[in-house]
Amino acid sequence: MSNISNTTLGEVCDFVGGSQPAKKEFINTKKEGYIRLIQIRDYKTDSYITYIPKDSTKKLCSKTDIMIGRYGPPIFQILRGIEGAYNVALMKAIPKDNITNNYLYYFLKQKHLFEYINALSPRTGGQTGVDVLMLKQFPIQLPELEKQKQIAKVLSDLDAKIEINNKINQELEAMAKTLYDYWFVQFDFPDKNGKPYKSSGGKMVFNEALKREIPEGWESGTFETISTIIGGSTPSKAVTENFTIEDNMSWITPKDLSINKGKKFITRGEWDVTDLGIKSASLKIMPKGTVLLSSRAPIGYLAISRQEVTTNQGFKSFVPKENYSSEFIYYSVKNQIPKIEAYSSGSTFKEVSSSTLKTIKISIPNQNVLEQYYKISKPIFKKQNLLELENQKLSELRDWLLPMLMNGQVRVAGLVEEGLGLVAEEGVKYGEG
Repeated sequence: MSNISNTTLGEVCDFVGGSQPAKKEFINTKKEGYIRLIQIRDYKTDSYITYIPKDSTKKLCSKTDIMIGRYGPPIFQILRGIEGAYNVALMKAIPKDNITNNYLYYFLKQKHLFEYINALSPRTGGQTGVDVLMLKQFPIQLPELEKQKQIAKVLSDLDAKIEINNKINQELEAMAKTLYDYWFVQFDFPDKNGKPYKSSGGKMVFNEALKREIPEGWESGTFETISTIIGGSTPSKAVTENFTIEDNMSWITPKDLSINKGKKFITRGEWDVTDLGIKSASLKIMPKGTVLLSSRAPIGYLAISRQEVTTNQGFKSFVPKENYSSEFIYYSVKNQIPKIEAYSSGSTFKEVSSSTLKTIKISIPNQNVLEQYYKISKPIFKKQNLLELENQKLSELRDWLLPMLMNGQVRVAGLVEEGLGLVAEEGVKYGEG
């Protein structure tokens, strides 16, 4: 890379903190003269949208502005995509003339910069806060503007592909959920003539256990009818019975599903069993295709395991029984989350027990209907799984490329019409790192 200048972040951008309007001014519905107040959590969920008077703050941001989470955990989140006023927990990184907005965005997202800030930032009032002075002193290699644009485009093209896949997956998820509801909640699965069963006058029979009518030939049951319910465990590290476990066995915790939120499948968690030093015959191993439900702190996260897996005590896992598949069990459980939460108990934190799950009544379709459902649902789930795996690989590629492009170990050789032209510098193999 030519024409590179060595400088610091403080020389290429300004960091402007947000403001905190009085809570008495907050409203939950937008109206004339009000603007959205953006908090860190708003980049993850729209569940807490808040509006404030426009004249109560001058700290505003656009969707393309680079926002930084000042407090943690996790500290130093690099965010963008929402327009409005930003609160005191955020600050805006404003690029100067010698750096492009996108190049600065990706530079700030580097793992080693996060580690630097995380290690040096002070903890006050129980929260870790970004040390802005140390952030400004962080060194940056600055190529010429045209080269910055090329590097940022490589990374943004990968992000754009990930976003396209996410949108496709959201549409597939809506299709899959609608299909389940249409067939097993509204009972409008195709009858023998291909018409909606209930809407076309299909015979319905009152079921005493469910306290409702269900299609003729269907039965009542519980989650135990369609699956084996297994609680998680954390065996003592001291237990070293004769037990063999694969080195890549993943030990899933609710935190893993929280991070995985928005995805239907999970491959790995933060920990491998061997990382924890666990070699115990009492460890509960579930097969590929097991539906995992976080049953405490919080209740209701769901995922399907891509491989054999074990979990901690914060889970109840549903291993499909014969004739029942992950596709049917996943939505059968998801559809009952409100009831599962209502049946939870505990003083310190709410939890739902296996015995409680075994009492929740559900309708059990006949085998013919299930087989028809699987023909439609399995391809949808398969496509979702493939898209999630593709995004995982794209994210890994982007994260590998990010520091390599920034420090010049990999250069941009050019952009082709349908893809990225990347050439590794001598001695660096593309894909390693």
